[in-house]
Amino acid sequence: MKRNILIVNGYPEQSDRSTLHEHLYSFQKYASENIHYLNLYNHPNVPKEIAEYPFDLIIFHTLFLANHWSANGFHEMMRRAGALKTHPAVKVMLPQDEFYYSDLLSEFINEFSIAIVFTVIPDKEQWQNVYRCVDFHKVRFVSVLNGYIDDEKIDKFTSLGENLDERPIDIGYRTLGAYYWYGRHGNLKVRVANLFRERAPQYGLKVEIPNAGEDIILGEDWYSFLARCKYVIGVMGGTSVIDPDGSIRRKTEDYLDRHPGLATSNYLTIDPDAYFERVEAACFPGLDGTFNLFLSSPRLLDAALMRTCQVLVEADYERILGMKPGVHYIELKKDFSNIDEVLDLLVDDRLRRDMVARTYQDLVASGQYTYKSFVELVLRESLQDRPPQTEQPLILKPANHITKRLFTFLLFSLRVVKYTFHKLRALLQ
Repeated sequence: MKRNILIVNGYPEQSDRSTLHEHLYSFQKYASENIHYLNLYNHPNVPKEIAEYPFDLIIFHTLFLANHWSANGFHEMMRRAGALKTHPAVKVMLPQDEFYYSDLLSEFINEFSIAIVFTVIPDKEQWQNVYRCVDFHKVRFVSVLNGYIDDEKIDKFTSLGENLDERPIDIGYRTLGAYYWYGRHGNLKVRVANLFRERAPQYGLKVEIPNAGEDIILGEDWYSFLARCKYVIGVMGGTSVIDPDGSIRRKTEDYLDRHPGLATSNYLTIDPDAYFERVEAACFPGLDGTFNLFLSSPRLLDAALMRTCQVLVEADYERILGMKPGVHYIELKKDFSNIDEVLDLLVDDRLRRDMVARTYQDLVASGQYTYKSFVELVLRESLQDRPPQTEQPLILKPANHITKRLFTFLLFSLRVVKYTFHKLRALLQ
């Protein structure tokens, strides 16, 4: 008997964000269990058949929990999912962006009796700082990455990344710009982009860094872009400010509305540090650096897949992905003090071939960081030796709103037929 698993999400389909689609449907692809999906974005509540079905495991997916960026939106999703609060299945969640409105996530954990949180926060000492309203004697936390490699992409893009010589771009990068309420660490992405834009051309290197919001590269275009780059810049994800109730973001956005010249969320600025200090002093003085959440980025795995050599700002990548400076990537110091040495290495270009080969072997070919391994981890930790609860199939009735629409359409069609019949009869008489 296979066990029955329900994946709950609450977002519209987003074709331009293929990574979200891969994450959501990885369970359907790689789990040898009966997988069912419920999108509460399309349902006002949980259908009765689902609420009463004896699932073994209910997974609240990232695309359900992503609604916590809006308190009202998340509470509405919690209301829609309300019938699952008392469901006896093991209930787990897959959150991301946990630094923001973390109190909402804690509220959800408590109300829905979540047993396991698969957190993307790698530092155990930070878990209680983020989930300050959760009883850690009742809830277990397991670390995962915020993105993995899909086996289909390995098959699809491996040949595209094999050409190491004919790559027209020396240094590539993408960033959404600076979000002040991520703290100074979030500002680092803009600073490193500006640094390479300014210095690399002096070494005869071709740089391509699109302005945020103008030419953001998504989906398969991102992999094609990486295949055209010899090197790509990288920064550890995360934040240096925690915003448990959303107040820092609200204050910051209100301040930027009143000072539009400081807004940098849609483009790269000339002097992001000076701008940041003004916003910090006005909106969250003394809070930057009191919380340090540094995360792996899926872009590290994307670059490894495409055999694009990485230039990474100094951080502990080894603890999360086993990546070592000088072995898997070229390290740029946090203070940029070795920028000239880094650019000399890029001009010389002798390290790249061996470095991307090792990185591909350790991160991609090893299979450690695939969605298959992710699904196996989630199911192993969640279900353990739990026996299946039922072998009866889940049969869903048509949703009420669909039934009503169909009935209305049929009634309208009958009226049209009746009207046409009378008109024809009148003409023939």
